Amino acid sequence: MAGVSFRQTSGRVLMVRPCSFGFNVQTATNNAFQRRGFESGAQEAALKEFDAFVALLRSHGVVVDVIEDTPQPHTPDSIFPNNWFSTHSDGTMVLFPMCAPNRRLERKQSVMDHLIGTFDIRNIYDLSPYESEEKFLEGTGSMVIDREAGMVYACRSPRTDEDVLKEFCKLFGWDYFLFDALDAAGNAIYHTNVMMCVGSRLAVVCLESIRDASVREALVRSLGERDIVDISFGQMESFAGNMLELQPRGKERPLLVMSAAAAKSLRQEQLLLIESHCDIASPDLNIIEANGGGSARCMLAEIFYEED
Repeated sequence: MAGVSFRQTSGRVLMVRPCSFGFNVQTATNNAFQRRGFESGAQEAALKEFDAFVALLRSHGVVVDVIEDTPQPHTPDSIFPNNWFSTHSDGTMVLFPMCAPNRRLERKQSVMDHLIGTFDIRNIYDLSPYESEEKFLEGTGSMVIDREAGMVYACRSPRTDEDVLKEFCKLFGWDYFLFDALDAAGNAIYHTNVMMCVGSRLAVVCLESIRDASVREALVRSLGERDIVDISFGQMESFAGNMLELQPRGKERPLLVMSAAAAKSLRQEQLLLIESHCDIASPDLNIIEANGGGSARCMLAEIFYEED
């Protein structure tokens, strides 16, 4: 798609308000961030966290499209819509192949109808048939995208297949940087967006998760002149890698969204570096993080379209 200018940040997001949120046993097999013991009253608590998050974003000038989830089919992780679809400045929407069978059910017509009825969608690319080959690529969970540079970062995991990644990048003429990233226990990190965030002038990366020094150095070089906040394993486990930069309409400074737990884990010098580039929004997402194994970034599906 030569000649298309892709914006790095958006001022509009889509969020799915849950109606049956809970611990998903199907995803827990390869998501080490999920924690047992917080299941009681999870839906009610998650709803309060969700609504407060939406209100916080809107108070910062972010446009939030809220879609109500449906009871059937049962989708305990529908609160994380960024995994099954992505939108792009050229009018493209991409649908992704999901690892857990009950997450495939999140591709609900209600969300599709909202997008198609509200925005000028010119192309829909459906990569979900790869599910029949047991090949997965879970959207902007599996990928952290530098849209302006045309580079896609992805760490290998059961949820991130190189064949699908290659096809996705081919759609936009982008390159990709595929690497191995392990948590402190030596397990493959399930989603790239829990160990890495790329903004306009700032990147947050858990560099110690990339054990190969030459790969680590190459990744740092690829980030160019961005300031890098290097987070530890402990900070990553508090979801400090799961951030997203947004650009609220009418505001000069971008907004970096992270959970309260992530913000609390950061050292003072790290916060000062972030605040030199961005304002910060940090909602309390403790129940969502514990049960879902995802955080603030996972809940936000960026909308790059203009309204139809």
